[in-house]
Amino acid sequence: MTLFEKLGGEAAVDLAVDRFYDRVLQDDRINHFFASVDMVKQREHQKAFFTYAFGGTDKYNGRYMRESHKELVEKQGLNSEHFDAVAENLMITLKDMGVAEDLLAEVAAIAAAPQHKRDVLNQ
Repeated sequence: MTLFEKLGGEAAVDLAVDRFYDRVLQDDRINHFFASVDMVKQREHQKAFFTYAFGGTDKYNGRYMRESHKELVEKQGLNSEHFDAVAENLMITLKDMGVAEDLLAEVAAIAAAPQHKRDVLNQ
């Protein structure tokens, strides 16, 4: 069984992403990165990414992390503290949804993997 299935599949990922962005948009540490973002598209993109990252599909046609975050790093100063704040919001969202600790650990291992962080921060 994939992590995607263990988390509850498409309905759970959709709800988690919506709640996650509700939280992110209230977080003054990072909400400015989303000020001019089409949040409908962003939520759909994130749902597709999580579905892929958590094993729900082997297909993902979103832009690669380096490409999609490059301008945020270069022009808006996206850094490690911001990455950590996003990861923190994801984990709090999932915990608030009642996701079990063992599954939270699996999500954290994927979401905060060193390679992902380097890719997002263009390092």
